Amino acid sequence: MSPVPASPGAPGELPEGVRYSEPSGGLRVVTEEVPSVRSVALGLWVRTGSRDEAPEEAGVSHFLEHLLFKGTERHSAIEISELFDGMGAATNAATSKESTHLHARFLDEHTDEAFQLLSEMLIAPSLPPDEVDSEREVVLEEIAMYEDEPQDRVHDVLARAVHGDHPLGRRVLGEASIIGSIPVPQIARYHRDRYTGPNIVVAAAGHLDHDAIVELAQVHVGAPAGDANRIPENGDGTVPAPRFLFQPKETEQYHICFGGEGIARADERRFALAVLDAIFGGSTSSRLFREVREKRGLAYAVGSYTEQYADTGMVAMYLGTRGDNVGEACEIIGRELGSLRDAGVTQEELDRAKEHVKGRMVLSLESTAARMTRIARSVLFDVPLLSLDEMLERIEQVTAEDVAALAAEFYDPEHLSAAGIGPEQERFRDASGSVSEALAAA
Repeated sequence: MSPVPASPGAPGELPEGVRYSEPSGGLRVVTEEVPSVRSVALGLWVRTGSRDEAPEEAGVSHFLEHLLFKGTERHSAIEISELFDGMGAATNAATSKESTHLHARFLDEHTDEAFQLLSEMLIAPSLPPDEVDSEREVVLEEIAMYEDEPQDRVHDVLARAVHGDHPLGRRVLGEASIIGSIPVPQIARYHRDRYTGPNIVVAAAGHLDHDAIVELAQVHVGAPAGDANRIPENGDGTVPAPRFLFQPKETEQYHICFGGEGIARADERRFALAVLDAIFGGSTSSRLFREVREKRGLAYAVGSYTEQYADTGMVAMYLGTRGDNVGEACEIIGRELGSLRDAGVTQEELDRAKEHVKGRMVLSLESTAARMTRIARSVLFDVPLLSLDEMLERIEQVTAEDVAALAAEFYDPEHLSAAGIGPEQERFRDASGSVSEALAAA
């Protein structure tokens, strides 16, 4: 898991309707024209997230995302919300482990004013101390709320089990002790160091003119001085051995995850992995959903998922079940993992999963917000920007042998870590032996 620097650059040959420019100072602009709509989805993306934080600033990326809404030199927090409401705009923001972004959807006639306001929030937040302190309490409440949601929290426990001390093992929300005390000058310095031209991508999709968006970016975003972000050299690049982690909590259900190392965001095998995930647990006809929920009624929520980052990834599976069902549920997971490895997948499963993945892909891209997100991520992380037809063809080309190779490499039970939240650690530890004997002994 070696650190990989962000490498800004042109995305190569572009699909029809997509245009790309580098106006100045490393700033990048990518748009997709959708003439059939009357709206624009605009996103201002920054290549910094929780994996870029030092341990003593864990959570500052997410906290700063909140503070972008709390005022600029020209507008207070209330005025910002009133201006967006006056445009009929839907606006929000998000922080992940590798990026932070502001986004808005609005009528095309409001493009200029929406762009100006959103960019002012991103580039020049005023960080007024009273607003920072009030929002500090909001984020602390968000962290507390999250602690009370074990079905969400367990995925962070799994990330820590899989990635160990690497920054990817830390949660995006950070730690309450740090959020409660981090001073405003330190937040401002983080903003100044990370929100720089080479780290920023302006992306838009909808009823727009690319050249006009580029001009707006030059005027309102400019090119804040600085170098391209570099992922900190945290960790020694090795993949931790499988771990068993458990968080005791008095809950009605045990919330259980198994997972391990996956593939990077640009890995060509991502299309085959999407098909494999749909077969194993990522759809309502998947093996886990069918065996755990439909046949035996052992869980309401059960499934699998994958995550991809710049240099690595994760495969994972989750279920929530009552204590009496933990043993049987883990036996089924272990059995299905063994079957996936030893018997592979049927042609019927493969064909159905391909159509499932293709359908989800096409349906998602009927949204201008999804189109904006897709082109932004591609440029931000230097992933080739494929056309819809090219992506569908990549899915269609997936073979049973491709799926079997991924299953053997990433779904081997002996390489999986375990994470759980519930009343009794030993109950889950004993049950996890049905998946991997090494976990029961960990």
